[in-house]
Amino acid sequence: MPQMNRDQRNAAWQAANQWRARATQTQPTGLTGSLKLLFTWLAFGALMIVGVVLGLFFLLIGWAMMPFMRHKMKKRMEQMRAQQAHDIGGGYSNGHSHGHASQHSSAHSRPGHQDVLEGSYEVKGDR
Repeated sequence: MPQMNRDQRNAAWQAANQWRARATQTQPTGLTGSLKLLFTWLAFGALMIVGVVLGLFFLLIGWAMMPFMRHKMKKRMEQMRAQQAHDIGGGYSNGHSHGHASQHSSAHSRPGHQDVLEGSYEVKGDR
């Protein structure tokens, strides 16, 4: 008995009981209720069919676009590789640049420019 009182005081239990009571009151009765329920299910079924057809349509469009997108990405990768190969194989510059941050933005515009790590280096002798 104490379990039942505790459940009846619970807000979720009370809301569930109210929902159950409303559901039993609004069940379709007679011919009009049955027709309303039938049309509701038909409308729901039609919307589901339209949704599935639209989903399949967009899926097929996506699959049809994949070869074109692959070709476009392949061309872009070839272009990037060619640019990188040109940057690497461009040669060494003779001058030492001290303003590296300001010259970095124009690094691609000058032929023969190559980025170097700045700092002081010394060669150690043989031991």
